[in-house]
Amino acid sequence: MKAKTIIARAALATLMMAGAIHSAMADELDDIKKAGVVRVAIAIGTPLFSYADQNLKPAGSDVDTATALAKDLGVKLELVQITNAARIPTLQAKRADLVISSLSVTPERAKVVDFSNPYAVISIIVGGVKSASVKGYADLDGKTIGLTRATVNDTLTTQQAKGAQIQRYEDDATLITSMVTGQVDIFSSTPSNLKEMQDRAPQRNIEMKFEQKTFDLGIAMNKDQPRLKEWVNNWVGTNMKNGNLNTIYKKYHGRDLPDGVRKGA
Repeated sequence: MKAKTIIARAALATLMMAGAIHSAMADELDDIKKAGVVRVAIAIGTPLFSYADQNLKPAGSDVDTATALAKDLGVKLELVQITNAARIPTLQAKRADLVISSLSVTPERAKVVDFSNPYAVISIIVGGVKSASVKGYADLDGKTIGLTRATVNDTLTTQQAKGAQIQRYEDDATLITSMVTGQVDIFSSTPSNLKEMQDRAPQRNIEMKFEQKTFDLGIAMNKDQPRLKEWVNNWVGTNMKNGNLNTIYKKYHGRDLPDGVRKGA
């Protein structure tokens, strides 16, 4: 084999190896910066977290969080409006780069997507009309309980209230309407949704029955995106330490983030 041929093949191999290394190192962070846009999936219809304001514009703590993240990343924000059930599928189908949509960090979800460090929290409760005698899961036996499909409410209630009849809705807005109009008398959701029900239907005497659990919320992204995950985690850490994320949360939820979340950064 001629020396020139050997040198040419060696050079080609080096170029191919360099390309493979670059491909392995590149991830969605590069695509976002190149496009100048970050697509963030948000389920509009969750009071306080993400909803349409009086001008029908997206608002809420998750919307403000997404807006701040895009600004610091130096790109435009494109909100991808979805249902709760579509949060992870939308990410996996690559119709969004991130999900910032009151998505609780759970072991099951962590198997299919990556999460940032916690940026907020959400409490899960069971509520209902005052006349419904419910103090715990056992009291749900034989009763119908409404909840939003593909949420931690769905998972928890399905596991713990095996004797209940579960009525699943596609989004929080529909669940709220079902309670307000008397389609169901008991629900599993959040304190913010309870307040919305109380405001819209004070005559129904809807109240909290018991707390199910409090979950950390994470910004979700696809697996195997180390640089994107590192950037998002650094952003969460910085904005937790400087108080920006706590300010956003308190603006809508009326309380500070738990000490564990604020100091965990």
